[in-house]
Amino acid sequence: MGIATALPVVLSGAELARLIGVIYRDTDRAQLLPAELQATIVPDQDYYATPLAWFEAQYDVQGTGQIDHIDLMLRGRGEIPDFNTYLHCLSSLHKRRKKYARILSAQPIPTMVQVSPRALVEYGGIEPDALASWLTWRKWFYDLDNRSAQETGYLFEPILAAALGGEPKGARAKAVTRAGDGTKGRQVDCWKILPNGDKLAYEFKLRVTIAASGQGRFGEELDFARDCRASGAKPILLVLDPTPNPRLADLQAAFRAHGGEAYVGDDAWHHLEFEAGPTMATFIDRYVSAPIHMVSNFGGQLLDLTARRLDNGHIQLAVGAHQRLILRREDFALGDESEADDDA
Repeated sequence: MGIATALPVVLSGAELARLIGVIYRDTDRAQLLPAELQATIVPDQDYYATPLAWFEAQYDVQGTGQIDHIDLMLRGRGEIPDFNTYLHCLSSLHKRRKKYARILSAQPIPTMVQVSPRALVEYGGIEPDALASWLTWRKWFYDLDNRSAQETGYLFEPILAAALGGEPKGARAKAVTRAGDGTKGRQVDCWKILPNGDKLAYEFKLRVTIAASGQGRFGEELDFARDCRASGAKPILLVLDPTPNPRLADLQAAFRAHGGEAYVGDDAWHHLEFEAGPTMATFIDRYVSAPIHMVSNFGGQLLDLTARRLDNGHIQLAVGAHQRLILRREDFALGDESEADDDA
């Protein structure tokens, strides 16, 4: 992933084998593996609790010295339903987590040239040295949050589409075209053709906000359902955040008016898990739904935050009683990308 970028990510053979081991653990089939292989590739705790370094560590399987990855893949396909899809989604998640770990390490601390103009709206409120640090920390956290949102966006839609048994379609594929102009296509988050030939076009949203209408995008979103119907597809809206607002109600009404369906909040999660089938429903619950709901349970609780830049350049964070050390090796090419984001 991203071989030509500043932070390329490649999965090693060890990581591939151990991701397959995670699947055997998740589906309660680890006992089907030979004992030596099981001890080597199956973690003793859940994926999220397993350090990334464990996946990357080299191994030597007693009696063989190495793992036949083709045999392991074929074994998984024969013993685990939806194995290919599960491995695809888990690998996608793992690669994005690897990349973000590298972003935490490499995202450079902003320079004064980048942040000092922002002092004008706060200058005089605190001393200049404190204001300089405040602007710098704030910009660094913004850069990290922006990249976190980007990586999540790249990850989220393909995983949900694969779990539903479909695939994303870009505008060039013209699975859905604009009503009245068949030369222009629409992006579809998940395109699925049922055994009877019916076509489904899913639109995924983490949330719907009023801000979208002010930015001129909401008309486009309303037209999606109309374009799907004109293209012979049933539009289906999935919104994971159930927070009500007028724009969400309008969007639901538009999908239903054009023969589609709209699922919001718990209904959206239930629809995903039902359509995904037992194995991929396990994936969605374990890797997507449960973590999001667990974190959401603590909404509104702000623990004390301190951040220290150590003499060796590493960063020590303390959030409440929890400590985290971020080992740093900056890549200034990422800082240039952040500047481009600001200009946009």
